[in-house]
Amino acid sequence: MILNLIKKIPIDLGQGSMRYKTKGKIIALSFILKNGQNKNALDIGCRGGYFSKLLESYGYNTTSTDIEKSYDKCEVVNANDPLPYESNSFNVIWCSEVIEHLKNPQETLTEFKRILKQDGVAILTTPNSRFWIFRILGLFGLTPQKLQREDHLHFFGIKDIEKFNPEYIYGFFPYMILKFRINKMINLLSP
Repeated sequence: MILNLIKKIPIDLGQGSMRYKTKGKIIALSFILKNGQNKNALDIGCRGGYFSKLLESYGYNTTSTDIEKSYDKCEVVNANDPLPYESNSFNVIWCSEVIEHLKNPQETLTEFKRILKQDGVAILTTPNSRFWIFRILGLFGLTPQKLQREDHLHFFGIKDIEKFNPEYIYGFFPYMILKFRINKMINLLSP
């Protein structure tokens, strides 16, 4: 009950009922061109297809994948394995709240680079397990491992993400009214 209440706090601490509209997702979506005509998008971990449908509304020819058939247009693909797509196939790869579930995220990111077109963009989101609130909650035994989903294999902070060598890393200043994109002090300020 308390955990469900915490997930409703408007700082994006938990995904819960806000999972499609968190500030983190809004920032991530801002990197996708809204005119996707004649372009291909891949939604890794599509679940119910929310973001696949959004990409389609932008005009993208969207391929939706997940580890099980979770949406009528979903292809069953395990992102832990080599991806069954030709090199240089996609203009956009959307991978939200998936990387923390992967056995070897670096191998999957190498596959993303292979299937992404040269001018394409891969957008990933993941919880910041080094956010200061997790440190305080850890004093009471509430670690990210206990607070986040049971199937998370990795608990990333900014230093972990930097090892993947992304071109851009963003978080957001998460407090109640003021929410804006940041790229400094992410562990301190952004969940």
